[in-house]
Amino acid sequence: MCAHYRPPEKALFLERWSAEPPADWTKADLWPGYAGPFLRRPRAADAGDEAVGPMEAVTGTFGLLPHWAKDESLAKRTYNARSETAAEKPSFRDAWKRAQHCIIPAAAIYEPDWRSGKAVPTRIERTDGVDLGIAGLWDWNAALNMHSMTMLTVNADEHELMRNYHKPGDEKRMVVILPRGLYSDWLDAPAGSSMEFMRQFPADRLVATAELRTSKSTG
Repeated sequence: MCAHYRPPEKALFLERWSAEPPADWTKADLWPGYAGPFLRRPRAADAGDEAVGPMEAVTGTFGLLPHWAKDESLAKRTYNARSETAAEKPSFRDAWKRAQHCIIPAAAIYEPDWRSGKAVPTRIERTDGVDLGIAGLWDWNAALNMHSMTMLTVNADEHELMRNYHKPGDEKRMVVILPRGLYSDWLDAPAGSSMEFMRQFPADRLVATAELRTSKSTG
């Protein structure tokens, strides 16, 4: 699971993702209910406009807000979606059924390491320094006039790295980190193929670093 992550630096966003960063994204650290960037296929791409890039970056609330959500408080419970049940849960099933796939870019994610008996915030990133491309779902809430997003997760009980995080006794979960070669496939995949992408990212391609302190920075 992931309730805290750091998006890429704005100055590097275009270079790394070939999409202009949203102008209204301001926070350097993101928590449920905060707004950050996600990437999807541009709506104009359906019309075959060659001037439109392969991905567009959109600002969305971290925590999915389906059309029936009356306020933003739901985001604090919908920032992660269990891939095994997303097709059934009211908060996620419409976005799953419509294959509203997105990629949530992250320089790093943070998880609590409880092995010492206390929660130690731990930064997790790729060993090669490349941004994480996290598989997600996006939605639009007309009443709230906002986009939103959620990170999809899989079981990590047997993952050599991610099984070390969260409280003892809890099921271990991890976000779905996509290999770069599958970005386009994920964005274009129909709903019936979504589960094919729900895989663990190799532990030897991730590195974890304990941090003495993290804070909710406003950037």
